[in-house]
Amino acid sequence: MLELVNLSNVRYEIDRVLGGDTSALPAFFARHGLDGLELTLYEDWEPAQFPADWIQGVHLRFWPSWMDFWRGDREALVREYGSGAAWQASFGKTREAWIDFWRRHVREAVRTGARYVVFHVSQARTSELYHRRHAYGSAEVIEATLELVNMVMNVLPEDCLLLYENLWWPGLTLLDPRLADHLLSGTHHQRTGLLLDTGHLMNTSTNLATEDEAVRYVRRVVRGLGGLRTSIYGMHLHRSLSGAFVRRRMAEAEREDLQPRGFSEVFDYISHVDEHQPFRTAAVQALVEDVQPKFLVHEFIQDSMEDWEQKVHVQRHALGWESDAEDGQKGKTSR
Repeated sequence: MLELVNLSNVRYEIDRVLGGDTSALPAFFARHGLDGLELTLYEDWEPAQFPADWIQGVHLRFWPSWMDFWRGDREALVREYGSGAAWQASFGKTREAWIDFWRRHVREAVRTGARYVVFHVSQARTSELYHRRHAYGSAEVIEATLELVNMVMNVLPEDCLLLYENLWWPGLTLLDPRLADHLLSGTHHQRTGLLLDTGHLMNTSTNLATEDEAVRYVRRVVRGLGGLRTSIYGMHLHRSLSGAFVRRRMAEAEREDLQPRGFSEVFDYISHVDEHQPFRTAAVQALVEDVQPKFLVHEFIQDSMEDWEQKVHVQRHALGWESDAEDGQKGKTSR
């Protein structure tokens, strides 16, 4: 099993976390027995900044609300984005333009030499976030995803894994094994699997109050996947216990007009829902043992290098891989 951390190549994040200098990363990896990065590509890859031997996986870009564009519903696009110019700035003017962008983006990911790429399977209009009543169902989102993926992933080499990540919005939630199986079997790329995001799966339930409850819930869902469990090649490991906040916001939304939300409001809301906090309970060890991923990513939202160090240490300690004295890796699960 390769043990990784997440980072994007957005300048703002590099400045905030690393003071603009990525040269501190190898020592960080060594201190915590890490094997490198899952890098989110927003900009073109710069090898001098992120050498290929650091990169094990690439997280592809994500449009949370894209189905209206894919289906050509311009009226809905204008409602969501505010104007034709706004949605065209996000996607381009045509499907073909967006498909071309995706192919360039995947080729850029391939340039890094990554062993796998991550693709979100989800859809939610900003006007739907608070009350969780969605215009599109999971089956529709998965069908559209298959259309898109089978058009663009022909540029992904067969030796690179394509991993589908779950979210709590319609799409791949992992709550319906039949839909997950249809997604995998309908993908033309041969080396395709799942990436289990533990926090996202926790966000499908608003009743989880403790980490131990959350671990039991995730393990139960994973067991419910049956034979598909062996298709889970990657794991984003973090916890989210935001159920009370979500329930309160859903109740408030029932009294509000439904309308699109701006970027800052959406970002603030999602940050409260999807907490990306480290596990502290030793119960998480059984979850990792159940899944036995090839790639385990300690996926956090890091405010600084000190914050990142602390979160990685806390979670590795819960896993039994790091002592209070930070004695490095030991006993990692293999697959």
